[in-house]
Amino acid sequence: MISTLLKEPLVLLFVILFLGSALGQAKIKGISLGTSGVLLVAMVFGHFGYDVPETVQQLGLSLFIVAVGLQAGPRFFRMMRTNGLVFGIIGLIVVLSAAFTTVIIAKLFDFSPAISIGLMTGALTSTPGLAAALQATKDPIASVGYGIAYPFGVIAVVLFVQLLPRLLKADLEKDMNESNGPIRNSESPELMTLEVRNPAFHKRTIKELHFNRYNSVAISRVIRGDRNIIALNDTVILKGDHLVAVGSREDLEHLSKDIGPRVEPHLKNSDHVKLRKIVVDAEEIIGKSLRELSLRNVYGVTVTRIERGGFEFHQHPKWRLERGDVLTVVSSEDRLDQVEKLFSRRHLSVTNVHILSLSLILLVGILVGMIPLTLPGLGEITFGVAGGPLFVALIIGHFGKVGPIKARYYQPSTRVISDIGLVLFLAGAGTTAGQGIVDVIQERGFSLVFAGALITIVPLFIGYFVSRRMFRFSIAHSLGTLCGGMTSTPGLGAVNQLVDSEEPAVAYAAAYPFALILVAVISQLLVFFL
Repeated sequence: MISTLLKEPLVLLFVILFLGSALGQAKIKGISLGTSGVLLVAMVFGHFGYDVPETVQQLGLSLFIVAVGLQAGPRFFRMMRTNGLVFGIIGLIVVLSAAFTTVIIAKLFDFSPAISIGLMTGALTSTPGLAAALQATKDPIASVGYGIAYPFGVIAVVLFVQLLPRLLKADLEKDMNESNGPIRNSESPELMTLEVRNPAFHKRTIKELHFNRYNSVAISRVIRGDRNIIALNDTVILKGDHLVAVGSREDLEHLSKDIGPRVEPHLKNSDHVKLRKIVVDAEEIIGKSLRELSLRNVYGVTVTRIERGGFEFHQHPKWRLERGDVLTVVSSEDRLDQVEKLFSRRHLSVTNVHILSLSLILLVGILVGMIPLTLPGLGEITFGVAGGPLFVALIIGHFGKVGPIKARYYQPSTRVISDIGLVLFLAGAGTTAGQGIVDVIQERGFSLVFAGALITIVPLFIGYFVSRRMFRFSIAHSLGTLCGGMTSTPGLGAVNQLVDSEEPAVAYAAAYPFALILVAVISQLLVFFL
């Protein structure tokens, strides 16, 4: 009876998704398999002769890879023009070291290209890499390599970031504060009231005085006698005024040296500055930078932090806002109300996934993936169902809107597309790979586990050495960058437990898009070297 039911493709698919998701949610010492549980369950069903239709696998792959591209696009190209390129270089070194290790191991153990590349993608915990490997090798056995190497890939990174600081007996906070790396943490905003004594500030407007030259400083109020004046661009400053300023202590002290001494605020004016979390939701705000919005000059507010994808960062004027970003904003309550309206949606909607746009991205991406490319010495390759949609989604995700195509979706919407696509892909790939998994493990079991472990460990040590010795990163920055290069979110979670700072998360976010794309590209190129 059960066997008959499982021959129905939809019944089989949802049984695999249910059991795989249940397995993925089970935790041991705080570590779980996540969506890879679906892959393992699908392999078991595949071993017993059950098969999810290939169309389901291809549909899932294209949905998942487009979601990845749309998420990474706004950051990927921007990082290449900023300090994020440093993290991208380390991510490149991590992936290349994994690739070289894979080539050496494949020659030593006489592994097939498919099983070798699968091991690499599992060691780097990269599902997009697995997708690219399956497309390039046309061999489902790549999923076996991925499934064998993945568990150690997850555990090894978590253990590495937890044990290394203990072995080095390092004070991560002190080491990070003494570091001169590309990320520097700005102080939490402070409130300071300053008296205007410098004649150069007398009878000049706030716009004319260019307070933005003091970096984080924003003038919130001008107190003149008993009057409490909202600080606008055309507000005139007089000698003897008390300015209520918000910013980092260093910037405020710089301003104090120029304008006048710090004074005690009037009690009745001391509680006007508020702090509020505001969600970016308005269509016309998406894709704009804080500098373009000029919030301090126009609205008299200061954005101190940006929360994105569960991580919190100090604001940067060049960062372009994405839907779902949570801004920590400081100003008076009435000004905060104005800014909150600016960032709010104009029309209520449950989701903003644009089916026309999503269909066009998928169609164009698949067509691009079919175009043959000739590489000197390597022959002819195609991007396939993985590379084509990823390339197109990266470009469209960067611009946000190209013609009729819209790509700025709510983060939960993109996550749904990604999760559904991923589990459909893993269910199909797993049942196909499961048909030969027992034979492979019986023949090469120990050597596969050993090879996967080496492909994980070698890039970890090489990446750490490069970040510490060549780029002089702190230990915390190095570990954050390594987690990004290894595409290990559980590893970042372990780092966050060791140090009370968002800087490792910034390093992770900067390295991750580079590693994500590079693993997918190199997975396809490795076919020609194995």
